[in-house]
Amino acid sequence: MSIDDAIKEMQAKITNISAGAQMKVVKMSEEEARITVLAPAGDIQPIKDATFMPAMEFLNNDGFDIQVQVYDKDAPPLSG
Repeated sequence: MSIDDAIKEMQAKITNISAGAQMKVVKMSEEEARITVLAPAGDIQPIKDATFMPAMEFLNNDGFDIQVQVYDKDAPPLSG
């Protein structure tokens, strides 16, 4: 399995929970990636729950560090 396969698997899990979720993938290396997810508020915790154990399994079994960061798509952006 490659990091790309692992990313696709995680994206499928996210889409199964929130069909309208928007995702941005950043692959930092062949072992590390970040998936930023914009989803409705009610889908945030289910996405976190569905991706936590697979992320841990990818890390422990395959050496892939895939971080899933989920944000409310309807929340106003932070001003700073």
